[in-house]
Amino acid sequence: MLSYLINRFSKSFYQIGVRVKMLKIEQVKVFVCNPGRNFVTVKIITEQGIYGIGDATLNGREMAVATMLEEHIAPCLIGRDAHNIEDIWQYLYKGVYWRKGPVNMAAIAAIDMALWDIKGKVANLPVYQLLGGKSRHAVNLYAHANGESISDTLDKAEALIKQGFKAIRLQAAIPGLAVTYGVLGDKKDYFELQGSRPLPPEETWSTKKYFAMVVELFKQARERLGDQIDFLHDVHSRLTPIESARLGKLLEPYDLFFLEDASIAENQDNYQVIRQHTTTPLAIGETYNSIWECKSLIQNQHIDFIRTAATHAGGITAMRRIADFANLFNVRTAPHGAPDLSPICFAAHMHLNISAPNFAIQEFVGFDNEQLNQVFKHNYTVESGMAFVSDAPGLGIDFDEDAAKALPYKRSYLPVSRLEDGTVWNW
Repeated sequence: MLSYLINRFSKSFYQIGVRVKMLKIEQVKVFVCNPGRNFVTVKIITEQGIYGIGDATLNGREMAVATMLEEHIAPCLIGRDAHNIEDIWQYLYKGVYWRKGPVNMAAIAAIDMALWDIKGKVANLPVYQLLGGKSRHAVNLYAHANGESISDTLDKAEALIKQGFKAIRLQAAIPGLAVTYGVLGDKKDYFELQGSRPLPPEETWSTKKYFAMVVELFKQARERLGDQIDFLHDVHSRLTPIESARLGKLLEPYDLFFLEDASIAENQDNYQVIRQHTTTPLAIGETYNSIWECKSLIQNQHIDFIRTAATHAGGITAMRRIADFANLFNVRTAPHGAPDLSPICFAAHMHLNISAPNFAIQEFVGFDNEQLNQVFKHNYTVESGMAFVSDAPGLGIDFDEDAAKALPYKRSYLPVSRLEDGTVWNW
């Protein structure tokens, strides 16, 4: 009897070992669909039929990433072991001479997410368990209140507070400008801004007119909404460093949770200038593609929050490294969460957010688009301004190929910003 049990155990252990040892990638499929916005989705399928999905969306350059995946990356993955996430990440990053870059890193990110999804399904565990388990019971969210006027913005903020949100990003139209970042007026999306001719819409920017509005926005917000709600604001890199420093100082009385993208940081020393002049917390990172672009800002403690996104910064593997590095310097994570990131990216963020000890807050725009929810099957739960991570194996989200094929890609662009004299400016 003992001999029989030992043989049975050994055989089972061997079978499990074989399964864990090799999980060959058989197919890499790429989908570009448009359930309200364009999304690039990767589906990796193993010989055993287990599959994982990832988000490779790069707004306005979707087809460049799709081509990168189909022509250059997918052929290199067939036959590789899907379990070897780290080796595949290094292979795709170091194995090509042209490292980093938004197209390359979005492609790597999608592959990485899909592999983590597979690993979770094989282990029959949600991805956050593979990352070390929970550091908190739920994920804190901030919602958007974008209005045609200050009073309209605050009306929308009040409605969000009634829904349970305790952190809200406030954006209001700037008097004297036809269009303002974050406020689309009667347009529901950027496709409508472009009409029948899909070319980048152009918007006008005036720093002087912006300053005349923005401080009043937060003054009235505190008076009307009280001091228990966290306020955030996105400058969208429209100011010079010294202008950003001035804004941060002017907003100090209103106790912002953070000021986002106060100035462009291609020159990372810009934030040293801002930091010297204000104690308003600073956040940046949504356009960064690797840890190298935020390294100086983090280690010099010129920012308080790093906002890299899993889709744009190399996936779960890379985001975990950024979070661990940031934690050494008291910088917290606040991942980007715009509507041009698919629910797959949001799922990846949820698993990272629930596990990272230095997570702070997640940007949230919601998923109330019926077509979007037909393509991306998820079960997100949001209560009292917090999201609860799925305990389903892997990322806890699925992708409907047929629904995606019924919603084909439509070329679209983000706007181009110009100063009132016609100079091209940051958008």
